[in-house]
Amino acid sequence: METVNGIPELNGPLVLYDGQCGLCNHSVQLILRHDREGRFRFAALQSEVGQALLRRHGLPVDVLDSIVLVEEGRAWTRSRAALRIARGMDRPWPLLRAASIIPAPVRDVVYNWVARNRYRWFGRTDACMLPPPDVRARFLG
Repeated sequence: METVNGIPELNGPLVLYDGQCGLCNHSVQLILRHDREGRFRFAALQSEVGQALLRRHGLPVDVLDSIVLVEEGRAWTRSRAALRIARGMDRPWPLLRAASIIPAPVRDVVYNWVARNRYRWFGRTDACMLPPPDVRARFLG
């Protein structure tokens, strides 16, 4: 994979997630199951790739409370990222796009509440998950 300043050139959307978060790891597994075309790639926010992409897009590298979607040269966070990811998944997930009619600040109140409580509700691990061999190539860094 080609890199520019140590950051891989992306051929499609990349999901950055908190590799120590149980909810985030479950979310990655959900995306993998409902992305039969294999569009999405993944990297932990804590990884070198994740940190470099956060810096490239002017996002804080020390705040790991949002999923980030890097797509078409832009970085999407919070509910915007989640809805864009759902749009790219297999049916029925694109139907969640209807939630876009709710203003982002309102959606993000709920997103932030879940993000604040995710470790308590879903647990925290000491290390990132090890992806299964059949999808390992979709994980960077």
